[in-house]
Amino acid sequence: MPYSKKPLLALSRCTSLLVLLGGIFSSVNAYGVDEEFINYDQNEIAIVNVTLIDGTGAPPKTNQAVLIKSGHIAAVDSAKDIKISQTTTVIDGTGKTLIPGLVMMHEHMFYPTGNAHYTEMLYSFPRLYLAGGATTVRTAGTTAPYGDLNLRDAINSGKTMGPDIDVTAPYLNGPGLPILKIKSLRDAQDAKNMMQYWDQEGVTSYKAYMHIHQDELAQVLSSAHQRKRKVTGHLCSITYKEAAELGIDNLEHGFFAATDFVKDKKKNQCPAAELHQSLVDLDINAPEVEALISLLVSKNVALTSTLTVFETFTQGRPKAYPLALEALIPQVREQYETRWQKIAQQENATWPIVFKKMMQLEKRFVEAGGTLMAGTDPTGYGGVIAGFSNQRQIELLVEAGFSIQQAIKIATLNGATFLERDTKIGSIEAGKQADLVLIDGELINDTSAIRDMAVVFKHGVGYNVSKIVQQTKSVVGLH
Repeated sequence: MPYSKKPLLALSRCTSLLVLLGGIFSSVNAYGVDEEFINYDQNEIAIVNVTLIDGTGAPPKTNQAVLIKSGHIAAVDSAKDIKISQTTTVIDGTGKTLIPGLVMMHEHMFYPTGNAHYTEMLYSFPRLYLAGGATTVRTAGTTAPYGDLNLRDAINSGKTMGPDIDVTAPYLNGPGLPILKIKSLRDAQDAKNMMQYWDQEGVTSYKAYMHIHQDELAQVLSSAHQRKRKVTGHLCSITYKEAAELGIDNLEHGFFAATDFVKDKKKNQCPAAELHQSLVDLDINAPEVEALISLLVSKNVALTSTLTVFETFTQGRPKAYPLALEALIPQVREQYETRWQKIAQQENATWPIVFKKMMQLEKRFVEAGGTLMAGTDPTGYGGVIAGFSNQRQIELLVEAGFSIQQAIKIATLNGATFLERDTKIGSIEAGKQADLVLIDGELINDTSAIRDMAVVFKHGVGYNVSKIVQQTKSVVGLH
């Protein structure tokens, strides 16, 4: 067959069309940060007469003022003592609460869209995370690593809006999980090779997953720590005790994923069917529970609380926020509401028993000196929606018995400290980055006020929450 130039000509025309369309889209800010979403971008801003929860765990303070200069916190003082120049933009915080930007530690850029399939939300989720008060997130596992890496870089360069992202590599998992987008490790050497590749590509965290074997996890920890990276894990085949003794840095889902209490658990095998019942039967005052908590604390293993995702399986719990449901496309909203209704109608449900116990254990872990962080995990069957669930996690921590200042610290400074960014973010202190959330309402009197975020400041730029949320209506599940 003689050589033809027609395919190349067609390709050239397609490429030209894409370039042309790209120019059109960029001219209308389809990808960049539109100024309509920014309320404040002045060099010097003062928020005065506000109630301050600073993220350190200290009691809230009323009638406070925070001065922002060049994207950083210049001063924190009482409103009557703060020094403000005539050129400063002043925001009256009367009746409002100011907290640090949330540092959320178990987030994803994907969402369950049915049939065990997860679809990337690289457009809607970064915006919703930001609108939900999250100025820094860790993607605790990814099915589209280049999507997460490129999104992180686009946000850092100002091409789009969203939180700062600590990108976790693809899941490090053994065989047995029926999710098509997740690789199964062949052996410990395969784990090492995989980590070396993704480290070169720019990831900054790693996550071990449910079916990983002990020799593979040992290799993961060795390789990560040599690179001065940290490893978290949603485990099942390996118990919390085994992981702690191997040197893991972080465990996901509080105690919900602990297989330590499964009778006759076999090494390197995930007893998925027995896990839930073991927690139903668990005596949380038993010596083995206290021993596990003591071990985790002594080994400095942090836990990430993700009460939001487990709430969705628990009978008697409220639906997702109305605004969150409005963000869903009709098909996935229907899926969620149908499943929620089935759960609500269950007889002899056991999830309420487990949910209450796990809340108590998270509280006990902190009282024993453990480090608890906050995440949401937008998986399950669709009730955990970026941004809105950040707010719900705060409410659930308070329901678990934490004071509002403790809950805010768990969701801010604790995560920042784990990420080794606490000199820059995580609390409202002079010299730190101006990542702040201004809430319409007194959070110290009403935890549900967390839902009324008005402005989220990231690097000193104040974003209008309402406008971002309205822009992302009915697109979650699509993009």
